[in-house]
Amino acid sequence: MSQTKTILRALAGETLPTPPIWMMRQAGRYLPEYRATRAQAGDFLSLCYNSELAAEVTLQPIRRYGFDAAILFADILLLPQALGADLWFVTGEGPRLSTITTQAEFDKLGKGEMIHDTLNPVYETVRILRRELPEETTLIGFAGAPWTVATYMIAGRGTPDQGPAHALKEENRALFEAILERLTESTIDYLSAQIDAGAEVVKIFDSWAGSLKGDDFERYAKYPAKVITEEIKRRHPGIPVIAFPRQAGDGYIGFHAATGADCVAVDDSVTPEWVAEHVQPGGCVQGNLASRHMVTGGQELVDETRKVVDALKNGPHIFNLGHGITPDADPENVKLMIDTVRGA
Repeated sequence: MSQTKTILRALAGETLPTPPIWMMRQAGRYLPEYRATRAQAGDFLSLCYNSELAAEVTLQPIRRYGFDAAILFADILLLPQALGADLWFVTGEGPRLSTITTQAEFDKLGKGEMIHDTLNPVYETVRILRRELPEETTLIGFAGAPWTVATYMIAGRGTPDQGPAHALKEENRALFEAILERLTESTIDYLSAQIDAGAEVVKIFDSWAGSLKGDDFERYAKYPAKVITEEIKRRHPGIPVIAFPRQAGDGYIGFHAATGADCVAVDDSVTPEWVAEHVQPGGCVQGNLASRHMVTGGQELVDETRKVVDALKNGPHIFNLGHGITPDADPENVKLMIDTVRGA
């Protein structure tokens, strides 16, 4: 693993004169080349499971922009599908899953090695990318955090407040915790297989961590991240882990130490100055330009990008958005952001 790669240097704790940069959802609908490839695949899930095409869309933003990292093109809900849940996508509305709300439904889920039968095309995508990515580009694998994935499995879809998952947590704590435990074990196996195939970094996306409060945040956001991180590092010494407990607020403080994560990604609900004071002392941070600037552009984009870079320049930092880029973003604004970060 080459330590000349800037992302790996930042993850190892080095403060760099120019922060490395990549972007969540950088392979996505804002790019015309992505839309063309997705049309070729037929639908979203077919694209995820077509190794050649998934590798192609992963490579597209690297060719166009020269990001310092590529993130595997997949979806956090491929794992519950591999465990036996039904998964489909409704155009314009997002994912749908068969629900897991009873012990009988949970008992039908698989575990262990069985996930790899479904997920082998994802690992093949990783192998293709390691062959085809530029030598200087870091390859990031990922999975959803157990809490976030569980919210979809329990509700059968995304919800604004993760209400069904919170309700199950209160009504049947044993079943709720069994779902999280199964997901924790399977996430470790899934990320480990991505690393075996060639991923150099893995990221844990806890998109709905912010809806967990108090002890629930400790038990269902921090603790699973700690278990996953520790086991990944036991199996794969030297592989860095990025954790993203989105909208954690004060929960970001101490997250490095509590979980062992090498980097904590932060959303744009907190200021970069606050991150520099409260989170960056714990290690590398990633973030946190608001995604809306990829739509609006202009001088505000330049100013806000410089603000993030300046606030976080005194510690290890990977520049990114505070959330994924949206389909209505202008590709030219992405270039403007990168040029601003790199001082062009």
